[in-house]
Amino acid sequence: MPSRDAAAAPLSPSPGLRKGALAALCQSDPQAKVEATHALWSALTALADEAARKHALSPGTAMASPSQALPGRPQRPPLVPPTEVPHRSPFTDEGLAALLHAVCHIEFNAINLALDAVWRFAGMPLDFYRDWLRVADEEATHFTLLRTHLLSLGHDYGDCPAHDGLWEMCVKTQDDITARMALVPRTLEARGLDATPLIQARLRKVGTPAALRAVEILEVILRDEIGHVAIGNRWYGWLCERQQLDPIAHYRQLARTHSAPRLKPPFNEAARRAAGFSQQELDYLLGA
Repeated sequence: MPSRDAAAAPLSPSPGLRKGALAALCQSDPQAKVEATHALWSALTALADEAARKHALSPGTAMASPSQALPGRPQRPPLVPPTEVPHRSPFTDEGLAALLHAVCHIEFNAINLALDAVWRFAGMPLDFYRDWLRVADEEATHFTLLRTHLLSLGHDYGDCPAHDGLWEMCVKTQDDITARMALVPRTLEARGLDATPLIQARLRKVGTPAALRAVEILEVILRDEIGHVAIGNRWYGWLCERQQLDPIAHYRQLARTHSAPRLKPPFNEAARRAAGFSQQELDYLLGA
């Protein structure tokens, strides 16, 4: 966990890569957003030393919100309430495409969530921005894997209705970085750790080459998402320590304040432990 005094004064007034993260977030074309996100991570990793990276990320610089609505996204898919998103059996070609589309939409939102964390929250340690820029880069890879598979099945991102639950929580927590870390990566995104093995089991029963390719893609996503949830856990813990807050008690308060969904079992306890959840937190999830 980063130390309390990890944050340092910015070396430059220029927002640099954080400004680039905002520009990528505003990008409405999915492929352009993916390319811009990969370019940001490549630019950061190409910098020669820590001083140059700190200069590029300018952690102390707050930026004004853009005039346009966030995030940038295409006109399709149409966004509907979660209860109106149709559920189809993956044992049909259309049902498999709908399932892949739903996960693809989650990954598109996840790119936006990570980019938003980079630009929005000033004054954090350099590692915070580096972590979330890496997450954005990996989410962009996940989106591309899923979209490419959808295209191979004669479909594309935008073909099915989707809901906006992830981004709605992002908006609710836009003024509270501790709430953002608590309720987006370690709550909503952590649900993917629980759901992915169940989806993979269903796809293995389908057994077609297309379904088994989806299993492989989901394995890559699950591996990376453990790391992403761990980043959310790490920064939530760091923020609670800095504010002298009890992480579990404060989580309960934040969940009530922002109407976070109550998570239900089964939980992927092994993946959650790997992502940094303590036994006390797992007991809380299980109602113990």
